[in-house]
Amino acid sequence: MTIDPSVTSAGEAAAEQARQSLSTAAARNLATTTKTPPQMQGISSRWLLKVLPWVQVNGGSYRVNRRLSFVVGDGKLTFSNVGDQVSVIPEELAELPVLRDFEDAGILGELARRCEQREYAAGEVIAQAGADADHVVLIAHGKVTRHTSGKYGNEVRLKLLGDGDYFGDDTLAREQPGSWEFTARAETRVIALLLPRAAFLSLRDSSPALAAQVDSHRSQAEAPRNKSGEAEIEISSGHDGEPVLPRTFADYELNPREYELSVAQTVLKIHTRVADLYNQPMNQMDQQLKLTVEALRERQEHELVNNTEFGLLHNADLRQRLQTHSGPPTPDDLDELLSRRRETKVFLAHPKAIAAFAKQCTKAGIYPSSIEYLGHRVPAWRDVPLLPCNKIPIGKDHTTAIIAMRTGEDNQGVVGLHQTGIPDEYQPSLSVRFMGINEQAIMSYLVSAYYSAAVLVPDALGVLENVELVQNGS
Repeated sequence: MTIDPSVTSAGEAAAEQARQSLSTAAARNLATTTKTPPQMQGISSRWLLKVLPWVQVNGGSYRVNRRLSFVVGDGKLTFSNVGDQVSVIPEELAELPVLRDFEDAGILGELARRCEQREYAAGEVIAQAGADADHVVLIAHGKVTRHTSGKYGNEVRLKLLGDGDYFGDDTLAREQPGSWEFTARAETRVIALLLPRAAFLSLRDSSPALAAQVDSHRSQAEAPRNKSGEAEIEISSGHDGEPVLPRTFADYELNPREYELSVAQTVLKIHTRVADLYNQPMNQMDQQLKLTVEALRERQEHELVNNTEFGLLHNADLRQRLQTHSGPPTPDDLDELLSRRRETKVFLAHPKAIAAFAKQCTKAGIYPSSIEYLGHRVPAWRDVPLLPCNKIPIGKDHTTAIIAMRTGEDNQGVVGLHQTGIPDEYQPSLSVRFMGINEQAIMSYLVSAYYSAAVLVPDALGVLENVELVQNGS
């Protein structure tokens, strides 16, 4: 049914004449509206910024001195593919311990060409304990488990390997071929590249540079070291009489890593007319700056997680990177992550990963408790808070990561880096500088936040990788 507008207007006019008091629409012309400050949906909890102990960096850089370590070449490999043909990027072979820091691109390219592609089905044996170890296995895709026989003949899992990992590299430095000390089995479909030992030795015999590289690796491998790979400090104990005590010293790294403060910046622009005429009841500059600072802090946390130079995901030691046993995060996975370091202070995970972990706990009939942490009630595992961090990325394959870390300088953990007391400081290590007014009467303010993060020792930070959020179509 169509309503005649003239009839409607007449009805409203009649109602207005019959009104016995002032209408709300007219009253609002004399009233002051109650309003909120500008709201921002993009503000998150930013737990990482809260849990990191922040260290003052006066010189703009932070040097991490460590003991001399002989653990080298523990990086992951990178592969490329054309269709179903996979190849290792030649320069990446320098991540193998025997080729550490080797820069001859021609030799590395030839080694890459001598790799043979193999595919294995789930459950297929890649290397059998006791068989000749005559090749290096480079894992391009898939998961591989290493097993050995237990004390009573049972099978014991030693390690889970994933994309970019490798094993059998020690056979390249031997003069005599050895045998596999473990059985390697494909847990999923695996694409691997095999570098035959014979192919490596033939190239070594024809290349003086490669031969010198192998000899240098052997000399480092024979240097005394502790279980962490650091230069050994010789100590005598349990002796009687007056034996000659060992002479020792704690050697240091000659080229320790230095972390420089990074910066996130933007230029905030405000028209002078807005600042002059519309500053009541709320200061326009304050509100604009407040929202800009919130956005900068969000970017700061994102960089602390994802930056390739100092971000936590990229700076975790390769020996501290674990793979999930079955895909989704399970209590066993988090227990293994905990066992890799002393005094783990926090877990950081994407909210969806926390939900996936809770689902696995429910399946196992386990109900983790929550704890009081920094004034909030948060989920926990083994009394270690499990904090949400939406800056941890989720890949296109619906996988993410879970971070575990020990924090603090005194604890040889992970620390945040900043510098307070900078000119025009608005918040710690964040400055707001007036840049002037242009010919369009627009004021400009440079807003800068300075920050970084440092991992003091490798076992302070661990990452559980390839955490699946979707399983069996659920």
